[in-house]
Amino acid sequence: MRFVTLTSKMQMLAAGGALAAVSIWGGSMGVMGILQYQAQSERNSLLSREAQVAKSESRVAAYRDDLDKVADDLGRRQDFIESVLPMLPDDVKADETVSDSKDEAAKTVAKVSAAIPEAGALARLEARQLAFVENLTRYADRRSAAAEKAIRQLGLDPRRMLAETRTGQGGPLQRLSTSRDGSLDPRFARLGASLSRMDALERGLNGIPQFMPADYSQISSGFGYRRDPFNGGAAMHAGLDFRGPIGSPIHAAAAGVVSFVGQIRGYGNVVEIRHGNGMLTRYAHMSRFKTKKGTPVEAGDVIGLIGSTGRSTGPHLHFEVRVNGRAVNPRPFLESAPHVLEEARGTLATKDASTNG
Repeated sequence: MRFVTLTSKMQMLAAGGALAAVSIWGGSMGVMGILQYQAQSERNSLLSREAQVAKSESRVAAYRDDLDKVADDLGRRQDFIESVLPMLPDDVKADETVSDSKDEAAKTVAKVSAAIPEAGALARLEARQLAFVENLTRYADRRSAAAEKAIRQLGLDPRRMLAETRTGQGGPLQRLSTSRDGSLDPRFARLGASLSRMDALERGLNGIPQFMPADYSQISSGFGYRRDPFNGGAAMHAGLDFRGPIGSPIHAAAAGVVSFVGQIRGYGNVVEIRHGNGMLTRYAHMSRFKTKKGTPVEAGDVIGLIGSTGRSTGPHLHFEVRVNGRAVNPRPFLESAPHVLEEARGTLATKDASTNG
């Protein structure tokens, strides 16, 4: 048996479980590094298979060969874990795994502790890291599945949403690694792919109209065919009309970015909000704007006041939802989305929240 002499720095690391490795990542990488770390085809491949579990024999050999390198690799793994934490919601409760390294990790701890006693603390730290990564991967997959189900329930295509998130990306290539040789442990790669998918789908959920832009009880005209209020002829109405007094607040129906503030013929004063994934909402006939182009908004934010500008018979809000440029009926979103999205997010919706968004 060959024993390894540890430096004082390594002894502190083993005894206290702290990681003092030299990081190859800058502090500015954050979430975007995860989203850009591989091509989409590689991410899809990762999502379709289970990550590989390293055998205990190979890990013991690694410990015997170069203890400093093992400590350095564990430090890089910890950096990886900490870089993905900002992507997580507050209610993380992972209790399942994709790959399962528990048995092999236990063997590694036992064998390393017996063969290299001074490295036992490092082996236990590695086992805890792997358990965290595998639990978190399965958790992210469950959230993605819930988001996909909700998106389909609302008549939208989650695949198209994911494709839309890949537009408008770029920047220098900054590869992630969990080892000194530049490689990425497949279990960590699988985690990155799962978190990226979860993040994209849940951002898509936030962009689905879910908050009543005005008083629901005051809908005065629905979507589809109607008699034109001016000439009495057959006409297509591309949205919902909400009757209300001049100056009543108009709310953003979903999170997004204001893409237009101004006048459109027939619509009068208009605000448009892009929500990503090809979805846009339009708010017309305003008496006053309460936002500016380029402003990020959340569902429920006041963006203007009801008026009667443009082609209008009286004060009201004309509200449209457009998907990839095509007007669709807003009513199913506004009536169903609050319930569907609350269920997908795993929370209980109150009656108030269901009614008002």
